Amino acid sequence: MKQIETLYFEYKQDIYSYLLSLTHDPTLSEDLLSETFVKAIFSIGNFKGNSSIKTWLFGIARHLWLQNLRKARTAVEYNDLLDVYVADRSLDRVITKQIADRVYELLKTKDERTQKIINMRVNGISYFEISERISITENSARVIDYRTKKWLKSVLEREGLI
Repeated sequence: MKQIETLYFEYKQDIYSYLLSLTHDPTLSEDLLSETFVKAIFSIGNFKGNSSIKTWLFGIARHLWLQNLRKARTAVEYNDLLDVYVADRSLDRVITKQIADRVYELLKTKDERTQKIINMRVNGISYFEISERISITENSARVIDYRTKKWLKSVLEREGLI
């Protein structure tokens, strides 16, 4: 196994660039980079070798970024997350609380698996993680997410809400 110092010099720029693309904040990216390697030092014994060291380090960095994001948005309402989920970048208007409430009602009519997938996506969980958590393929998670989003938009358009 490579020494952590060697790993740091080998991967710091790649991980920093990745974090910068996520945060758009150089200072926060540097902090998360440092935390990534500190966490790696303490968890190196848990590295199973199922992926490359680089992939493992990127996973730690992503996890720390998500943790930071969650801490920064401690008071996020479920409806706010639904707004982000349903929002289409081409739409010029802001989704109102009424629309978010309607989306929530509509999602309750879907089967439990679909609800779980949508809730996980709303919370920023990747398709890969979803597939592992509920034992479906990553592609199935994508298709269910896409079809549900398409269905929600068509219902909201039919009802004149968007």
